[in-house]
Formats: sequence, structure tokens, C-alpha cells
Amino acid sequence: MNTKPMKILIIEDDLEDCNNFIECAKTREDIEIVEITDSDIKGLRETKIKRPDGIVLDLELNNSATGNTDSLDFINNLKKLNLNYEPIVIVTTHINSKRTYNILHRQGVDVILYKGQANYSANYVFNRFITYRQAEPERTIETLKEEMKDNKERISDFIDDELELIGITSKYVGREYIHDAIMYLVENDDGNNIHEDNLVTIIANKYNKSNTTITNGMQNAIAHAWNSMPYEDLEKYYQGHIDSDRGMPTPMQLIYHYKKKAIKQM
Repeated sequence: MNTKPMKILIIEDDLEDCNNFIECAKTREDIEIVEITDSDIKGLRETKIKRPDGIVLDLELNNSATGNTDSLDFINNLKKLNLNYEPIVIVTTHINSKRTYNILHRQGVDVILYKGQANYSANYVFNRFITYRQAEPERTIETLKEEMKDNKERISDFIDDELELIGITSKYVGREYIHDAIMYLVENDDGNNIHEDNLVTIIANKYNKSNTTITNGMQNAIAHAWNSMPYEDLEKYYQGHIDSDRGMPTPMQLIYHYKKKAIKQM
């Protein structure tokens, strides 16, 4: 039985409904709200980043400031994200139309809940998510292996995206060294820090380079980013330690910062 709380993304423009979901989640240990937004457009972005197990999708987003007034296209756009898993989608709506429901079911919506029904509540919606999760088939060893592979790729992509945000792009050779050092720490996390020399040696052996080449490559990539990126962006996207003498993080400060962020994504 899955004991981890289900991660739920809520796309809803009704403030009262949002508050009901928040208060209900506080009383449950099997539900975790990872994001609430009134925009289907932002909902797609957050799905890619937060990777929720389930999505509450309000069909009418009349009060959305940045999205569409209806979310009928959300499911098709969700498929275009090419996720390596399928979140459970529950549509909530004030519309009681068989034609609309048929369209949603053809698009792949799992459940449609009419807000006007007597037993509709935040708790009822969350219960439906749990019911669907419990109905999932037992995972085989091959499935678990595939999930581990997919998770590794997802973490790798997350690290790449985070490094891009602070200007450590793929045009710098040191970017690959930093990426692989973070991945190594994530995959071999035992709660203890690995000495810098040992980590550099591991990466040097992988690329058949000297320790000095690896260290210089990482330092140069960081220096280029800190000398070229706007200070506001660096301050926004990097909240790790900074070496006071250099005015930028050392390779190990940066690597361990993103190792912690990556582990939180698992």
C-alpha cells in the first residue's frame, strides 16, 4: 500500500473552493497540495515542475487573470508535455452536460465531479484521488526498474534546468562536470558529505581527465555565469552559500546546494 501522501495540483479560480481544499488537506496525512493556481497555463508549467500525482481541474476559470476562461484544452496540452507518467485528473464543474462530459472522457479525464451535487466537498474530491490510487495495479520488478530509470532522467533534467536558470549553460564544458557531480551525490546519498578531492577524482575518472582540469572547468563555468548573469536573476534562482572572498559559490558549495534541491524532487 502506498503510504506517501498524494501530491495534488489544484487549478481553481474560486477562492472559497481553494480555501476549502487547503483546510481539508491540513486534516489529512494522505494528501499534499503542491500548488494552487487559477490559470490553466500556469497549471501546465507547474505540472512539469512539481509532477503531481493528481490534478483538480476546474472547468470554468472565469476569474483567471493569466489563463483561459475554460480549461477544455488543458488535457490535450497536458499530453503534449510528454510526461513519463499519467497524473490522475479530476475535473470539477458547475456544468451538468452529457455532451461536455463525453468530450472530457474522450480526452482522457478520469473523473468528472458536478459541484452542484449534494455530497460535493473538498474531502470528497480527495477521497476520489485516494480511491483511484488504491485501484492501480501492483507494480512489477520491470515496472520498478523503469520508474527508477525515469526518475533518474527526471532528476537529471531538473538539474539541467536549474543550472540554466543561473547561466551555467551547456556551452561551458564545466557544466557537465557540475551536473554529473550533483547526480553522483544524489544517487549515492547516505547523509554524509563526500570530500571534495574524492568527488573530483570520481568525475575525473569518468571523463579521463586530470583533477585540475575538472576543478578548473567547474570554476570557469561558475565564474562565467556570475560575471554575465544579472545580479537579480542570480539572487532569485540561487539561494545557496557564497564564498565571501570570490563573491560567488565554490564548486562544492554550488554542487551541494543543488544536490539538496534535487533530492527534494524525488
